Amino acid sequence: MGIIQTLNLIHDYITRDEEGNEVGTVRALDDVSLDVEPGQFIAVLGHNGSGKSTLAKHLNALLYPSGGTVIVDGMNTQDDDKLWNIRQEAGMIFQNPDNQIIGQVVEEDVGFGPENMGVPTKEIWERVEESLKTVGMWEYRKKSPNHLSGGQKQRVSIAGVIAMHPKCIIMDEPTAMLDPSGRREVIRAARALNDVEKITIILITHHMEEAIYADHVFVMDEGKIALQGTPREVFSEVEKMQALHLDVPAVTMVAHELRKAGVDIPAGILTKEELGAALELVPSVASMQSGKIS
Repeated sequence: MGIIQTLNLIHDYITRDEEGNEVGTVRALDDVSLDVEPGQFIAVLGHNGSGKSTLAKHLNALLYPSGGTVIVDGMNTQDDDKLWNIRQEAGMIFQNPDNQIIGQVVEEDVGFGPENMGVPTKEIWERVEESLKTVGMWEYRKKSPNHLSGGQKQRVSIAGVIAMHPKCIIMDEPTAMLDPSGRREVIRAARALNDVEKITIILITHHMEEAIYADHVFVMDEGKIALQGTPREVFSEVEKMQALHLDVPAVTMVAHELRKAGVDIPAGILTKEELGAALELVPSVASMQSGKIS
């Protein structure tokens, strides 16, 4: 069994009039089924309103299903007795780190979660050190979060979740409010957690480049899974992605246009290095392109 499963998940938001009376519902998730194996890096893509953030909130019981089932590490999210255990096993990182950081000093903020869990003091400080070193923020442990950049604040938020020793971390557009440098910091931290610590990562994002290193990609549209597969499989479907009002990574689009122009290179190229290597095998363009991909 996967660490996270959704089975025919449905979520309806209630709509109300100006007086607060219920007037109807809006379906945000419609029969969504997915299975995430321990240690996987999963990316969930979709345009605004596609349902991806609603899905994220179901994965650690911030929302409850209108229909269907969500299972986290064998626990049903509708079992109130399991709520604390579920949120310990599936940590959550939100868009704005300022909404998640509450401590006046970095190390105190990171230790807040384990302290609430009743972890002994000595172990709390061991976890603080371990988690801050994992995300490359140990040297900032005595700093005020107010003096950190957006990317650094988000890494502190991640450290706070790591300190609770979750099996899975759900990242709900964690780079949406960051500049390119901050985005790179956070994605590097997420990949390291997955590669080195073997923590399951579920990344909700609208930045296509952040998904290229995932094991599996789910593309959401109108509350449904519209497309899924490996990053190469998904991003090979350029026209389908465009029909879903989504881009593909820039280098993938360049390769796609070259293929349309008759250049014999593979579909689904994801990186500059792959594109450069593919072009070197094409005699007519190798002399012009070799070493010039930027």
